[in-house]
Amino acid sequence: MTTPSRDTTRAPRILPSDPTPSRPSASRPALAAASVTVVLWASAFVAIRGAGAAYSPGALALGRLLTGSLVLGVFLLVRGGGRPPRAAWPGILCSGVLWFGVYTIALNWGEREVDAGTAALLVNTGPVLIALLGARFLGEGLPRRLFAGLAVSFAGVAVVGLSMSSGGRSSVLGVLLCLLAAVGYAGGVVAQKPALRHTSALTVTCYGCLTGAVACLPFAGTLVSEAARAPLAATLNMVYLGVFPTAVAFTTWAFALARSTAGRMGATTYAVPVLVVLMSWPTLGEVPGPLTLAGGALCLVGVALTRRPARRPRFPDRA
Repeated sequence: MTTPSRDTTRAPRILPSDPTPSRPSASRPALAAASVTVVLWASAFVAIRGAGAAYSPGALALGRLLTGSLVLGVFLLVRGGGRPPRAAWPGILCSGVLWFGVYTIALNWGEREVDAGTAALLVNTGPVLIALLGARFLGEGLPRRLFAGLAVSFAGVAVVGLSMSSGGRSSVLGVLLCLLAAVGYAGGVVAQKPALRHTSALTVTCYGCLTGAVACLPFAGTLVSEAARAPLAATLNMVYLGVFPTAVAFTTWAFALARSTAGRMGATTYAVPVLVVLMSWPTLGEVPGPLTLAGGALCLVGVALTRRPARRPRFPDRA
């Protein structure tokens, strides 16, 4: 009696350390969306400098989020979007409070208490926290190339921070606020990822921004009083923050996040400090030194490492 032959050819396996392998057709739109986000978020730091002289941290956050909510609401009505499904609400509410609310206020306030270098170093612990939280709660794992890219980029941020330090002007409150901003950013990103499985990036961003605006409503009185005496340029900067770095950039971020891992997307934001330095050069007259440029180059190298596609192991066919 003959035994039927079995096909023992092994199918390619996906390594568990990278549960979302990149596909060229899907990664290109995600990379383009992430690039838009990074550029607009970098411009936000310049705009905050222009608006922060006239608006306090809470009022600036509320004005920015109200503007963003209005723009996103119009976009959602035009596209015919409805309310998010019930399964998406926990992630939307959590990311709205932590990222749109806590992060924005803490960052605005913290940068008043510490020098720019210290703030850059502390806030940019966020991508590291995102990778760790993504591995723990989203099952994304920690691929070696992601870990290496994070390490290189963080070293670059440390170099940039050292070059931008103004003699250690800092306070315990400022350090804690910058760390709180990093935690809010990381927690918001990780909470947002599951919500994107149930509804569109525009819907998640719109309702998340609205949630953050509601959380900032205690600053409404301050916003009204400061807007009455603020110069037009400061108010226009606040409106710009709401339209582009908030409404547009957070939507493109959510689009890219739905097509990538939270850890990889967090690492992409290490390009922001580099662009901030380059944008501050012509707009604010802040000429970067050699050490700043070297740190920026390290940041970009680290981001490039995290964006490299995973190598799929090859298994020979066996008869």
